[in-house]
Amino acid sequence: MKFAVWLPLLIPLLAVPIARGVTARLSPRTAAWTLGACSVLLGACSTASLGVLALGGALQITPIAALEDTSPRLLGDRTPLTLPAGILAAGLLVAAAASAAVVAVRNWREVRAAGQAAGDTSGELAVHPDERPYAYALPGPFGRRGRIVVSTAMLRSLNAEEREVLFAHERAHLAGKHHLFLTCAHLAATLHPMLRGLREPLTYALERWADEAAAEAVGDRRLAARAIGKAALAAVVPAGRPRLVPGATCGPVPRRVAALMGSGSTRAVGPRDSRRRLVAALLISCLALSAASTLHAASELHNSVEIAESRSGVR
Repeated sequence: MKFAVWLPLLIPLLAVPIARGVTARLSPRTAAWTLGACSVLLGACSTASLGVLALGGALQITPIAALEDTSPRLLGDRTPLTLPAGILAAGLLVAAAASAAVVAVRNWREVRAAGQAAGDTSGELAVHPDERPYAYALPGPFGRRGRIVVSTAMLRSLNAEEREVLFAHERAHLAGKHHLFLTCAHLAATLHPMLRGLREPLTYALERWADEAAAEAVGDRRLAARAIGKAALAAVVPAGRPRLVPGATCGPVPRRVAALMGSGSTRAVGPRDSRRRLVAALLISCLALSAASTLHAASELHNSVEIAESRSGVR
């Protein structure tokens, strides 16, 4: 446990830059799933490692070790740093849990408030009589169908064809449950600070995913690019919009428009590109090593406690 337990805390330092580089050349859907999976896995592994460190330090305290019918001196892997490291890990776990709870509660309240402001309309479209132009995809609570929230000013700023692009974009966000990707990424970032580096590329990948869906729905990439560009130029961020919901005007719009026009680099990794394949393999290795190290550290601590219990029984 001496070395394995630290690896999941250090691997994000390498894995995050690799993930950003790898996903820059993937299709938007694949990039979003890759970044989301990296956020969840790396966040879970680093948190589990802190838990192992905290438990290992707690077992160095005699009253706590007595609950397991053993004593600190019978436990293996005991070093002078075990207890201080355990105390620090416990403090970090408490701070991470508190931060994650704040993000989750805040997001739930914002979505609930936005849903109440959108009214009880049964259709997919909730039009706000507002002179500020905006539009976003508001998810429904507990798996219910979400709605497209759009202001009258935004509708006036686009023609009929461009409005179809906007609606198709927001429908793609709702159908793909993109708010869950963003929520998971933000929660993971509260568990390990390095994972904040995955939020921006994930937001871009989700918007590009919806852009491509909208372009396919209307059958005209230039129309889709024009509509998204016009909507972004006109849009403002309304006060009641939840922070973790996607919308057509989010992310780096010039890059998105360029990609739709054919000048963006969003093609999937080619089979002959050995360098990119090597980097992708390195990312997979980082994720596998993080998971394996977490399991190994937990297994070593469990075995150490079992051996100490057996020695205590012999005595």
